[in-house]
Amino acid sequence: MEEKLVLVAGASGGIGASVCRRLVEDGYRVVGTDLNEEALSGLGAELGERFIAKPADQTDMAAMETLVEEAEAGHGGIHGFVNVTGWTAASRFETENVEYWQKVMNINFMSLLYLAQPVLRKMAERKAGRMVFVASDAARVGTAGQAVYSGAKGAVIALSKSLARENARNGITVNCVAPGPTKTPLFEHEMENNPQMVEKIIKGIPLRRAAEPSDQAAAITFFLSDEAAYITGQTLSVSGGLTMI
Repeated sequence: MEEKLVLVAGASGGIGASVCRRLVEDGYRVVGTDLNEEALSGLGAELGERFIAKPADQTDMAAMETLVEEAEAGHGGIHGFVNVTGWTAASRFETENVEYWQKVMNINFMSLLYLAQPVLRKMAERKAGRMVFVASDAARVGTAGQAVYSGAKGAVIALSKSLARENARNGITVNCVAPGPTKTPLFEHEMENNPQMVEKIIKGIPLRRAAEPSDQAAAITFFLSDEAAYITGQTLSVSGGLTMI
C-alpha cells in the first residue's frame, strides 16, 4: 500500500501508543505528538523510521499550526488525524473550582480545536482525509465523579458530527471512538489502589474484562482505512458491551 501519513495527538499514552504501533505495523508513516517528550522519544526508538516524534503542547494553537506545517513539509500530506489527548481526575462537581474546569476543557476539547483546524484546512485543499477523535462512553451515559470531563467529551462527539456534515463534500470523514474501561496506566493505578471498585466495574461489562489498548487501536485504525470510506459522523463504543446505544 501507499505509505500514507497519519498525525496522532496524545501519542505517548496507553491508547495513543497502541494506535501508533498498529499504524506502523499496517504500513503507515506516523507523526506522533505529545507533551511527554521522554515517553515520545522512547516510542520513537521502539518504532523506528516510520515514526516521527514531534513533542509539543497541544493547548498552544501557534505550536499546533507550526506542527502541521512541519509535518506536511517534511513528510507529505496528512491522510489521517487521530486525537487521543485527554485527562481528568475523579471529583464531585460541587467541590471543583474554575481552574480545574478550565484545565479539563482545555485538554479534552480546546486542544482538539487547535489541531483539528489546521489539519482540516490541509485536507480540504486536497479534498481527502480521515479524522478520528477519541471521546468516551462517559459522554454518552455520564460518569459519577467526571461530570465536566463527560461534558467535554460530549462536546467532542457533537463537534465530530458537525465537522462530518461540513466536510463530506470535500471527501473528508470524521468519526469518534468512545472507549469503555481500558488498561491504561491510569486504570492500572486504580487496580492497585481501588481493586474492589475495579472488580465491580469489570462485573458490569458483559465480556467480563477491561479493554486492551489494542482493542481501541483496532477500531480507531479501521476508521482510517479504505474499508471505512463510506462511514462518517458516527460514534463507536468499544466497551465490551458496557454501553449499548
